[in-house]
Amino acid sequence: METQTFVFFGLMGCGKGTQAKLLMDYVKNKGDKKVLYAGTGEEFRKLVDSESFASNRIKEIMLKGELVPDFLTTSLFTNVFIHSLDENTHLFADGYPRTVRQSESLEIMMKFFKRKGVKIIYIKLSEEEAIRRNLARGRADDTLEGIKKRIAEYKNNVIPAMNYFEGKDGYEIYTINGEQSIDEVHKEIIKSLNI
Repeated sequence: METQTFVFFGLMGCGKGTQAKLLMDYVKNKGDKKVLYAGTGEEFRKLVDSESFASNRIKEIMLKGELVPDFLTTSLFTNVFIHSLDENTHLFADGYPRTVRQSESLEIMMKFFKRKGVKIIYIKLSEEEAIRRNLARGRADDTLEGIKKRIAEYKNNVIPAMNYFEGKDGYEIYTINGEQSIDEVHKEIIKSLNI
């Protein structure tokens, strides 16, 4: 299998992190290439745990339910790519890009790293189901008001970020039904990507 790039999109609660890791294991077992998971959640957690001025600023922003500035998110991803990405590594991006500006940056990065045939996996989930799943998780920041704010943020920023790639040469969007079980979603992804 030639080197692949997978970019995951979906409302919080759609299971994109889980699906990214399931696909990563599937691809890893199929070939001899390395895999790289680049997730904003993990990178931000590392930064937040660093107890720096930047980490305190990020905590303030996240507590308000706002998106972290583009430059920070892009720099985290750029850093991962610079240190860990090569021509024989499959890339799995989860949580980036989340704005049109980040999509423009990703496009520049993909060109620089000579990544072609980028597969965008959009796990589609209804707002009602996203609310139900997030409330069921019972996290402190998962109040109904907080969830609705994040859904609005998603519609205003993340959907346009994904649509930026619509019809672009070298990018293909695959829409997956996220209302199914974890296993069914995984099977649909494999079938849609034909890998």
